[in-house]
Amino acid sequence: MLLFYTPDIRPNHKEYLLSEEESKHAIRVLRLNVNDKIHLVNGIGDLFEAEIIDAHPKRTALRILSIQSEFEKRSYYLHIAVAPTKNIDRLEWFIEKATEIGVDEITPIICEHSERKEVKIDRLNKVAVAAIKQSLKAYLPQINPAISYSQFLTQQQNNSENHYKAIAHCVDMEKTYLPAIFPPNSSALMLIGPEGDFSPKEIESAQSAGFAMASLGDSRLRTETAALMAVAEVSFINR
Repeated sequence: MLLFYTPDIRPNHKEYLLSEEESKHAIRVLRLNVNDKIHLVNGIGDLFEAEIIDAHPKRTALRILSIQSEFEKRSYYLHIAVAPTKNIDRLEWFIEKATEIGVDEITPIICEHSERKEVKIDRLNKVAVAAIKQSLKAYLPQINPAISYSQFLTQQQNNSENHYKAIAHCVDMEKTYLPAIFPPNSSALMLIGPEGDFSPKEIESAQSAGFAMASLGDSRLRTETAALMAVAEVSFINR
């Protein structure tokens, strides 16, 4: 399946023009031509089959042949709030792999021990777009602007949606494995801290806000590894 990301296409469209970037990729790189068939996704669950009717390298014209709504929609919602890593490549790696496995929302959180205070959301979105195209997914995860840890907790306390919430950290205390925290077919929120871990105050704040203390196993994991472990475990719980 040749998949193209077309965020502005909707089910009522009968024809569609690829962007200049996607047209160039289709015609110059993949060497597609008239009558060749491709697939399009808009990032919100619609999968379109289309046929090339004008193989122009800057504005390829397509005829829409069929539409599948809610293509491979998951039965759960997963939000990962993760502290940005000092090396941004590690955060990008997490976003790529998490998108391939399945995640709905990612929020960079700035914590007391965070070494990186800023992230470029446009770059992270490009990584996620490339990942949905590679893994043949119709849903693009929502990547939120970076926010302070305290502001994020306040947001969640005012959130009317019923999340199952957990925080993973390295402090030696009683913790619970994710299958006992996040039931199948539910909405889950997971907090993952920076390289220096959450501070004791941050852990206490999360506990007061109703977050369960979560274990991701006995190993001491890097930030991006812990975040991906949570994504993989929630996926396994819902398999």
